[in-house]
Amino acid sequence: MLQIKNLKLILDGKLIINDLSLHVEKGEIHAVLGVNGTGKTTLAYLIMGVNYLPDDGKIIFEGEDVTRYPISQRAKMGITLAWQEPARFEGLSIREYLGLGNGLKIEEIENCLWAVGLPPSQFLNRAVDVSLSGGERRRVELASVLTMKPKLAILDEVDSGIDVVSLPHIVNGIAKMKSLGSSVLLITHSEVAVEIADKVSVMCAGKIFKTGAPKEMCQWFRENCRVCDHINVPD
Repeated sequence: MLQIKNLKLILDGKLIINDLSLHVEKGEIHAVLGVNGTGKTTLAYLIMGVNYLPDDGKIIFEGEDVTRYPISQRAKMGITLAWQEPARFEGLSIREYLGLGNGLKIEEIENCLWAVGLPPSQFLNRAVDVSLSGGERRRVELASVLTMKPKLAILDEVDSGIDVVSLPHIVNGIAKMKSLGSSVLLITHSEVAVEIADKVSVMCAGKIFKTGAPKEMCQWFRENCRVCDHINVPD
């Protein structure tokens, strides 16, 4: 589904993404685990085509080189990014937000809300604004990704800054994406969130160090990354 080959990005004379290679299979949940400041969000932006173009390397999606494609073209091909900071839209209801441009029936929208633990009767007519808690906004954002039915969903720290009640619903939403056939690239610094992944890649200083099973990679992360003060740039 996704092949990243020897990706490199230099910003202001600093090597931010360092000869990074990564493969995500069709229907796979692949987590990228790393502490803050290791370039994870920059990687997400490069894959989506936001803000940066790499200095070297390739991004291959379904066999096609998309390295220089604009964000609009990547989106049409089925790549979606859930931002680290969820959107707020004053005056727009959740019903309207989830129904934008996708032609979904109300039952389908309701199913997406149920998938992230938000009862439609309580949330369809709520505004997408500051009245929602941080965890609720994350879950609405995840529901919006579900409505898009992407081939590849890049989830950038969707588990960050949420309450303990919301985390299981976030995980359920990610599992729902997989069940619908989406591949998921889950970018996180949380060992709890990666338990749902099929594979985990540990990232530091803009480079993938190891890839393997969640339990094995979490143990390696605790023993090496949690005690390391190597920070590249703020995510």
